[in-house]
Amino acid sequence: MTTAYWCILIAALLPYVWVTIAKQSGQRYDNRDPRSWIARQDNPRALRAYAAQLNAFEAFAPFAAAVLMAQAGAVDHARITQLAIAFVALRVLHGVFYVTGLHWLRSAAWGGALACVVWLMVQAAQHIG
Repeated sequence: MTTAYWCILIAALLPYVWVTIAKQSGQRYDNRDPRSWIARQDNPRALRAYAAQLNAFEAFAPFAAAVLMAQAGAVDHARITQLAIAFVALRVLHGVFYVTGLHWLRSAAWGGALACVVWLMVQAAQHIG
């Protein structure tokens, strides 16, 4: 498995890190009714961690697609690896900043990770076209 594929795996697992933090930060977790459970939470850390989970799920599909597009488009392997590692690092920081309430840094990490996805997709389009 290439490094970029490992990055896809890590990105796929990140939402579960953030939801685990949400569950540990809030009132007693109720697995019978998880959506109502989060709606009843008043702990800001639990709510931010849950939001980080949702955002991580949203970011995953475009990232995975971008890596696969770049590999199918024969983009330089080193470039794919660099951008995949940068994406994962930025998404980890995004989650940390989200949970800790550092909104400016969170937004910067989000933008940087999005730039990695766009860069991968543009590189793939240029190599195929």
